[in-house]
Amino acid sequence: MSEFVTVAKVGAIPEGEGATFTVGDRLVAVFLSDGKYHAIDDLCPHMGASLGEGHVEDGVVSCPWHAWRFRVSDGTWCDNPKLGVDCFEVRIEGDEIQVRVPPPAESADESEDASSDEASG
Repeated sequence: MSEFVTVAKVGAIPEGEGATFTVGDRLVAVFLSDGKYHAIDDLCPHMGASLGEGHVEDGVVSCPWHAWRFRVSDGTWCDNPKLGVDCFEVRIEGDEIQVRVPPPAESADESEDASSDEASG
């Protein structure tokens, strides 16, 4: 189980803006939108730009390179809601903004391969 990691102090991210932080081996974009902190994967899936550097309006961040738009609350791509970026849990502890990034899950294919090897073994 992953732990919460402090990324910044409350007030360090202005309303309607974002910032990028390293949490474990991930880059995470943290935004303050409508008084609430949100965290999503920092890398735009299109070309890898930093979403933390994007413009935020009405709870949506626009990628600074090619204007792909993602909801900061859940990472959904606004132009195709079936796609998006990872979203992470955020909490406030005292004056600290904390984010929890779960460890990468083992893929189902790897699990099935290991089970098959054991069964045939």
